Amino acid sequence: MELKWEEGFFISVRTAKNEVKISANREGLLSLVHHLLALAQEKAGCHIHLDQYNSLEDESPNLIIEKID
Repeated sequence: MELKWEEGFFISVRTAKNEVKISANREGLLSLVHHLLALAQEKAGCHIHLDQYNSLEDESPNLIIEKID
């Protein structure tokens, strides 16, 4: 699966209690849209793994989005 990133993207994930907060600028939101559309075309079990080392801001917890049946 090819992930398309918009130039200048910013994505941050924070967790507190029972909440997950995803904050993103316009480019970050568009990048997430591209990723979700690509994932929707894949088979069940495929996933996108985002973390602070490849796409999320520092101190963001890992974000895994998985397609199910």
